[in-house]
Amino acid sequence: MTKVIASGKTVEDAVNQGLAELGVSRDKVEIQVLEQPSKGFLGLIGVKAAKVEVKLLPVPEPVSQPIKPAAHIPQVEETLEGVAAKNPYEEAAAFLKEVAAGMGLDVEVHIKKQRDGHIFNIAGEDLGMIIGRRGQTLDALQYLTNIVANRYSESFVRIVLDAENFRQRRRKTLEDLAERLAGQAIRTGKEVVLEPMPPLERKVIHAKLQNHSQIKTYSKGEEPNRRVVITTK
Repeated sequence: MTKVIASGKTVEDAVNQGLAELGVSRDKVEIQVLEQPSKGFLGLIGVKAAKVEVKLLPVPEPVSQPIKPAAHIPQVEETLEGVAAKNPYEEAAAFLKEVAAGMGLDVEVHIKKQRDGHIFNIAGEDLGMIIGRRGQTLDALQYLTNIVANRYSESFVRIVLDAENFRQRRRKTLEDLAERLAGQAIRTGKEVVLEPMPPLERKVIHAKLQNHSQIKTYSKGEEPNRRVVITTK
């Protein structure tokens, strides 16, 4: 993957999203703004998200260097091994602990590997600060943690953060909401539009209702204001 199209509330948010997907820093890419965010009523941002194209810059041709004596080769190999030895997950966990310490929290990060990525379970006291309202702080930390991890990985890695089993509890809340709003759509015959949700939460709603005999779902809008719509078949 040499380029991505990314969206965000602001151009900077969209650029950061593209950098995270490519797993590179800003100096390694060329950025083209495709769409500026539009302003809604009374100047509120969010009617239309910013959209950018983030494209990897060509890798420069290596400069020829004189061949060093054989005696120096082990030193070069040792240096390369030292760089490669950095584990992206350990670096990401260290970053999380440092952020938590800055919030006055002492936490442990337990790493669990899954088929499609890794789960970082944060353990400690007073984790409400890390979770935030509806998991917004946790989602922001997850975004930053993925950026850190991908700086130390040659291939794209995916990390999901969890704390106090929040993800499972949030999933249960969303599934209950999906069932309740599906019933509302059936009773009234009118479609129900949910509040904006991140992609993972929208996926929970879709999955819960995908086999419903009377209900169908779809998403509309652009990030970060994309919403799930529940309607009758």
